Amino acid sequence: MASDAKKLQPIIVKKVKKGGHAAHGGAWKIAYADFVTAMMAFFLLMWLLGSTTEGDKKGIAEFFSAPLKVAMAGGSGTGASNSILPGGGADLTQMVGQARQGDSKELAAQKKKDHEAMRVEAAKQDARKMAALSAKISGVISNNPKLAEFSSQIRLQTTPDGLQIQIVDDQKRPMFDTGSAVVKPYMRDILREIGSALSGVENKISLDGHTDRAPYGNGERGYSNWELSADRANASRRELVAAGMPDDKVARVVGLASSILLESDNPLSPINRRISIIVMTREAEERLLGSGRTPVSSPSDTNAGANTAR
Repeated sequence: MASDAKKLQPIIVKKVKKGGHAAHGGAWKIAYADFVTAMMAFFLLMWLLGSTTEGDKKGIAEFFSAPLKVAMAGGSGTGASNSILPGGGADLTQMVGQARQGDSKELAAQKKKDHEAMRVEAAKQDARKMAALSAKISGVISNNPKLAEFSSQIRLQTTPDGLQIQIVDDQKRPMFDTGSAVVKPYMRDILREIGSALSGVENKISLDGHTDRAPYGNGERGYSNWELSADRANASRRELVAAGMPDDKVARVVGLASSILLESDNPLSPINRRISIIVMTREAEERLLGSGRTPVSSPSDTNAGANTAR
């Protein structure tokens, strides 16, 4: 019996379950991920600040220095802007900060004022340069016995467009043969002395050729005073360059025929046959070489049909 009871006794098996880190579990992984994310954000912020210009930094600082303000407190904040564009004003070119409509007008007025002041100063500098150049050329003519003989044919005049040097023809001493663009020896001496004096000038040069009103053969259909005046101006350019004046200083070579006469009462007078050299001011250069290609407003440009020698 005792053995039977022993056989019927149940067998109890105890299994021990191991617990997994009851104190903290896997929370440290989440904390570490947050730390890495924060460090990435921090270094990204540092990189952005390092690559941001001073103007942008100033705009950001001004943006956050005036947060939203309640209307009762007075003043204007970031919420007072009526524009969602960067800059907050009517001026679309204003990219940083917040600009009022009046600010852009004041800025434009200041820029205009500064530009005008720069133009006035440039005009004064040009005037001094032209006066010094005129005195230099006058000295060259008076100190050279060969040129002093022809001083009556050389005229210097300061114009709004610069220093104008005119070499006029004389009945006894023509600059070119009749109907020819070949430079006479004495004319070559004059041009080369002037070219030497202009070799150190920074300003651009304009050359105009003029004739009297005597018709040139069958000029209406063939070679005319237009072509002749342009050829004479270009021949004068070659002499100036041969004397040492840089060729890139020449802004244009123009033939004006008899469209502009010095003596309109006597259109056949030899004085109407002339070469005009203009040492242009900066303002005249801008008008001639600017984007609008507006010609210099000298008396020799009043005729729109002038031939330009290439």
